[in-house]
Amino acid sequence: MIRHDYSRVDPKRRANLDYKRRQFAKAEFQQQNYEHRLNFYVLPPTAEITLEEFETWAINRLKVLSELEACSFRNKGPEETADYMKSILDKHLPLRPDSSRSQKLQEERRKDHYSHFILRLAFSSTEDLRRRFSRLETMLFRLRFKDDDPRERQEFVRSLNLEWDEVQEDEKRELKEELLAASGHKKGEEQEWFKVDWERVPELVEQRRVLLKRGKAYVPQREQMSLVVADFTKKLDDALELTARALPRLDEDDRLAPILAHLSQSFTAPDAAYSSSDANIDGLSAIRATSIDALSQNFPLCMRNLHMTLRENSHLKHFGRLQYTLFLKGIGLSLDECLMFWRRSFKLIDDDKFQKEYKYNIRHAYGDVGGDANRRGRGYTPYSCQKLLTEPQPGPGQTHGCPYRTYKPENLLPLLQRVGVTDRDVLKTVKEDVSKQRYHVACNTVFEWTHKRQIKKVADDNSWSASDLDTIVHPNTYFKRSWLLTHLGQASAGLAPAAAAPHTVED
Repeated sequence: MIRHDYSRVDPKRRANLDYKRRQFAKAEFQQQNYEHRLNFYVLPPTAEITLEEFETWAINRLKVLSELEACSFRNKGPEETADYMKSILDKHLPLRPDSSRSQKLQEERRKDHYSHFILRLAFSSTEDLRRRFSRLETMLFRLRFKDDDPRERQEFVRSLNLEWDEVQEDEKRELKEELLAASGHKKGEEQEWFKVDWERVPELVEQRRVLLKRGKAYVPQREQMSLVVADFTKKLDDALELTARALPRLDEDDRLAPILAHLSQSFTAPDAAYSSSDANIDGLSAIRATSIDALSQNFPLCMRNLHMTLRENSHLKHFGRLQYTLFLKGIGLSLDECLMFWRRSFKLIDDDKFQKEYKYNIRHAYGDVGGDANRRGRGYTPYSCQKLLTEPQPGPGQTHGCPYRTYKPENLLPLLQRVGVTDRDVLKTVKEDVSKQRYHVACNTVFEWTHKRQIKKVADDNSWSASDLDTIVHPNTYFKRSWLLTHLGQASAGLAPAAAAPHTVED
């Protein structure tokens, strides 16, 4: 769809408008051509996209930003972060250089452009969201800037028309000795220099990494990234403030409001849609009711806590039963086996009470009964970490939800020790993460410690990529990954997995 622009602004002058005004200029509804891999996201996209693309692209970008934040929380260094993020970016937000000659360059850059602005809209409402979004987008830009083709990177920098001047050859010859002294390079080593007002690079001045002369700071090319990244952050911060002020006046499509609200909630823990493929685990035979006790060793703390409570009390309250039933359904337990599991677990009640008060809800969760045509035959899907972290807190006697969120430290740490987490440093890290409300990070810390030997093995032999070990944001993903790591080599060797072997549950 093309819309004519009736603005009185001279088109020749519009290109020179301040970027704060340009991003709210009258839109021209057409596809944009992306000349560079990198983007300062000054102008918003204006061409039409589908609602599915709107949501999917935003979720893909959110996954990338969440993994970057997890790297930061885990104190990964720049090189370690870059290595870890490579496969994550290739999977969710690829952005290849011109030299790749890929036919998908424009498509990739379009997705990158749109997804940035969708999340900008979703995360402009509060100062905390704006600050986190800016920090993570800056991390992503820095990662891409360092990884970019040097020639293409320089072309991009020149296209920004930043207020700095390249140092010409005659000036470099005049200041040769001083420039060499400032850069620490040996004689004969050539590099490009540019100069800016020294107030723009106070951190480089403080660290004596530039030459000061006549009110200018002479910055070597290797320090160029610091200046470009700082400019990127400043422009983004200013744009986020403008977006926040414009939000109340935006007349958004009613279909977008719930999507944007969902995306902003996902900053607590990224949402992860359950896939039926998660129940298909190589080497794990059909799960039976009698297998659950053994399999619970691979459960995340939320489900293991429910299982232990069920074994101790022979009962769970409604929301605990629903959460646990959907999880068991998600790992591949059939309806018949699930009914058998709950009947044996509720050993203190008679058959009549179980049939009247419990059986229907279990069948409803599986979609075996119920009037909702959309759910009939499928039932409800297993809860993600995001749902567990955004639901109301459990009341007295209830054990559903995420223990990292619902338990106080004096109760959480003994629970972790009870399931085998004994390392003091890990417990200290978990306590710190929980105090900062980084609940899913705490859960991943426990997972990595519990499986540290197996993770090292698959990393050393390159049998698993970084995306195979990305941050866990769904309890069923936790189980699948834990089981596969615990039983490395059994599927290929044709061995019967111990966890799936029949195991008698005491009645």
